[in-house]
Amino acid sequence: MLIFPLVFGWWELVIIAFVILLFFGGRKLPELMKGLGKGVKSFKDGMKEIDDQVNLSDEEKKPEK
Repeated sequence: MLIFPLVFGWWELVIIAFVILLFFGGRKLPELMKGLGKGVKSFKDGMKEIDDQVNLSDEEKKPEK
């Protein structure tokens, strides 16, 4: 059995957007997108913080010349 990567074309995205619009309605959609945006921003901030800690740890391990 082959596993295909999740690649969506334009028609798939239109169908997904239509289904989301049916489920949540036009009034709830902006709130949903705002919450999604805050979640993505929080995730990126957390990843940057972890990356900064790793880089700081790497700098401490380097011997001074």
